[in-house]
Amino acid sequence: MGHLHENLREVVECGLPGALEVIGDRWSFMILRAGFNGIRHFDSFQSELGIARNILSGRLHKLVENGIFSREPCEHDKRKVEYRLTAKAIDLLPALIALRQWGEKYTSKVASSPVLVDARDRLPIEPVRLHAHDGRPLQYSDLDWEEAERVGSPRES
Repeated sequence: MGHLHENLREVVECGLPGALEVIGDRWSFMILRAGFNGIRHFDSFQSELGIARNILSGRLHKLVENGIFSREPCEHDKRKVEYRLTAKAIDLLPALIALRQWGEKYTSKVASSPVLVDARDRLPIEPVRLHAHDGRPLQYSDLDWEEAERVGSPRES
């Protein structure tokens, strides 16, 4: 990386602390993963994840409060609620997949199953990686920091 480095003492200006505040613990990610797997009901989250009711309740409340899940009445029983993924949750999918891929590469002792595939051709997805504005894959050594007011747009390049 180049000459400019983030001022880590002013990290509050960065989006990372806020993101970690919303979704930065194991259970929140596991609940999010369950949501992506079609789980919508409190009891289903609890039984699928083996999570204590009080922890699940607290995490779901925080995820709803931060717009990751919405809380909707069930269509077939208005006394029950469903937790539905929002657009903010869908935007977290690449981060969730990247963390899973990293864990499979460095912490898992067995091959991943099931494997995430492209629904069109049933082939495994590529590892999540960074790309330049023109689509080129980027490596760590290709990255640099720039002050926001000095950043151009792709058309200016």
